[in-house]
Amino acid sequence: MIEGGERVQSSILLSSGADIDIMVHGLFSYELFGHTFWITTTHVSLLIVMAILIGFSVAANRAMKHASEVPGGFQNVVELIVEKLDGMVRGVMGKSGSRFVNYVGTIFIFILISNLSGLFGLRPPTADYGVTFPLALLSFILIHFNQFKYQSPKEIWTDMCSPLPPWLPIWFPINLISEIAVPISLSLRLFANVLSGTIIMALIYALLSKVAYFWPGALHAYFDVFSGCIQTYVFCMLTMTYISNAIGEEE
Repeated sequence: MIEGGERVQSSILLSSGADIDIMVHGLFSYELFGHTFWITTTHVSLLIVMAILIGFSVAANRAMKHASEVPGGFQNVVELIVEKLDGMVRGVMGKSGSRFVNYVGTIFIFILISNLSGLFGLRPPTADYGVTFPLALLSFILIHFNQFKYQSPKEIWTDMCSPLPPWLPIWFPINLISEIAVPISLSLRLFANVLSGTIIMALIYALLSKVAYFWPGALHAYFDVFSGCIQTYVFCMLTMTYISNAIGEEE
């Protein structure tokens, strides 16, 4: 799946035509401690996305340092983004939402920009399972960190044995598998939906390149914009729901 990088630009970009390629390619390799490591198209796409986010963050920070009482232009955009993300997190998580706004807002913006990068010819980083699984793993760690922080061992054991009493742990293995499956389901849902859209658009351009001029824009609007936004929202919504359940009623 990872090949040598003979054509760097065509490997990074999902160019139209019969030579379209959706695979992950190795652009160049290096040796470290006797092992060979590859810099792939996913790494380059991630660097581009991160450069966009860092550039926006620096510009937003400078704009807010010189903020006016009546926002306008770029300041208005920044305040709108912060307000909407803050409202989304607090609306789902309630009082505890203030502690998770930064995390949820960060992964929301990162996943959204990654999904939308397909509009600009990049291979979306979220079409690589090596990107979506670490994101889901971070959420999984945060979920159980808060579970052990806000729930007693007795409450956790009771929950793992439900719906039966804790002294009859017949359902414990099933509930344990369900807990372990959380990062897998989170990551696969995002990965599969983004990758499927990438493959469909690649097939359309490869098979219908001579007539695919304007009308694929409608499909881009669905697979890159609509589906990308929906999958971003679903990932973050499930993360917030799992964390809220882990905190329990103590808050």
